[in-house]
Amino acid sequence: MRKLKNEELNRPSVEAFKTTPKFPLVIVLDNIRSLNNIGSVFRTADAFLIEKIHLCGITAVPPHKDIHKTALGATESVAWEYHKSTVELVQELKALDFCVMAVEQTEHATMLNQFSINADKKYALIFGNEVKGVAQEVVDLCDGVLEIPQYGTKHSLNIAVSVGVVVWDLWSKLYKIKMP
Repeated sequence: MRKLKNEELNRPSVEAFKTTPKFPLVIVLDNIRSLNNIGSVFRTADAFLIEKIHLCGITAVPPHKDIHKTALGATESVAWEYHKSTVELVQELKALDFCVMAVEQTEHATMLNQFSINADKKYALIFGNEVKGVAQEVVDLCDGVLEIPQYGTKHSLNIAVSVGVVVWDLWSKLYKIKMP
């Protein structure tokens, strides 16, 4: 096996990417403090054709050198918006018929491996602060909660890792539904 060179990967230009149909999913970052995590989320969003990232509260916005360091240019390809209030954004998304799901550990959470995606719905996934998680007032407004099953001694994953796990899972489930 030979590793492929970047020019062999046939990646679209930023202009072509912006016109490519997107996965019916938006990511909401609720008070994320790490600029590296934010950049990593942009890169994941680019990889899986995510519709948009919503940056809320204390979450930093591009351009910023520490976001750019991990985003590697994805802040130019992925659509994003800043919102002061995650609560107000959730209310707006629900009014636009998004199914809003927090990714958190709660009573009655649905384990990610048991979640069935509905191909006719648009989804908004909320990921929370590295220490406090998704704010309870935001969880209260959600249509449901997804939890990533974990079996080790730690009770959480890094937020950028969580985004990658959940987005890949939902993308692969939707791909199976839509592709013969």
